[in-house]
Amino acid sequence: MAEIHIPEEIPVRYLPRSRGATVVFALLFAVGLVAFIVMLGRDPARAWAAYVANWLYFTSLAMGAVIVMTAATVTKSKWNWSVRRVGLGFAAFLPFSFLLFLPMLGIAEEFFPWVEEMAHDPILQNKRAWLNLPFLYARDVLGLLVLFGLGIYLTYLNVRPDLGLAAEADGADEPGRRRWRERLAQGWLGQEAEEVRSYQRMTRVAPALALAYAVILSVISYDWVMALEPHWYSTLFGAWFFMGAFWGGAALMALTAVWLKRQDPDLDRMMGVQQLHDLGKLSFAFCVFWAYLFWSQYLVIWYGKLPWEQAWIVHRSGEVWGGLGLLVVVLCFVVPFAGLIGRAPKRKPGVLAAFALVILGGLWLERYMMVMPSVRPGGDPPLSLWEPAIGLMFLGLFLGSLRWFLTTFPAVQVWRHMVEPEMMEAELHGAEGVGAVGAAD
Repeated sequence: MAEIHIPEEIPVRYLPRSRGATVVFALLFAVGLVAFIVMLGRDPARAWAAYVANWLYFTSLAMGAVIVMTAATVTKSKWNWSVRRVGLGFAAFLPFSFLLFLPMLGIAEEFFPWVEEMAHDPILQNKRAWLNLPFLYARDVLGLLVLFGLGIYLTYLNVRPDLGLAAEADGADEPGRRRWRERLAQGWLGQEAEEVRSYQRMTRVAPALALAYAVILSVISYDWVMALEPHWYSTLFGAWFFMGAFWGGAALMALTAVWLKRQDPDLDRMMGVQQLHDLGKLSFAFCVFWAYLFWSQYLVIWYGKLPWEQAWIVHRSGEVWGGLGLLVVVLCFVVPFAGLIGRAPKRKPGVLAAFALVILGGLWLERYMMVMPSVRPGGDPPLSLWEPAIGLMFLGLFLGSLRWFLTTFPAVQVWRHMVEPEMMEAELHGAEGVGAVGAAD
């Protein structure tokens, strides 16, 4: 394994504030909101389906980026020292995601076909314990509160020890940054005590967050994707959904790191070839894993040839939706697999960013194809400019929240995690101690 060099002193660097960027993000949100309102007047079912697909996509990306850093915390990885905040910064979108989710509850009665069919469908009546609106509201709202709360808390623990170091480095910095620092640093214990406490709590919170991520995103995928065709089910669907989100988070981090390298020479130096190479390896590896999960699900359905299992695939591979379904496979597997298979593309910022964009585009289309064929099986048309236009509303908040985070808190983690001995080292050290005592006796 290559030696991971972490500098003894890491400079405090923020993404510079930009009024122009704020205006652009506000315009994106406004254009998306107008597109949604216009489509709501023309075709409410299509407007809400596009809204749900975009919510699933952007929420998946935000949680996926946070969970990549959660996994790194659990495994005590060092390679990501300069890009931890890149992943955790997307936690700033999670409060907006929760607020954007609440209107979806208001259309559940019209959106889900099983609500109307429950009265006369004996198959659905056997699923009544799960398919009922009060339970759906409760599990989804409470689940997202737990998931988003843990993600934001882990991000807070990562940021808090830097607040003291940032105060020393910044001096008379801008008021907004200082207000957030004073608010989050209440009850300050001192730099060393804060670092120890944050690290110890992070190592306890991260495994809980990883488990909550798998369970709660699986539930969301069951409720807002699988339940749109309530006779169909797949035991692999939850894993396909949340691992796709993890993959999107890795690709998003790669794209963001490449962009940040161009904003500041210190960020360019710290987010070096090693970090890009590792993010590229994650993007490539989970491209293969995405294809593996897709094929594992498809093969069993094809081999069984049971009508209720085939329906979901048939709707996405027929004359109307088949072209977009094939495009999902091309963008999510063929192109990134062929483009990132070598070592060189992962180490070239421009090339890595290009393939990360392909992955993110493929995942948007995948989330869209999870929802829209179930709501509008006839297409007419299967895809128009309105659906991505509605996505601009989410994109404006998504990018704006990330930029706020990186302009308010150091873009690279300054404090150092505790160095703990690996399990084998600890056992060897303990054995040496026992041997020394025995020899003395």
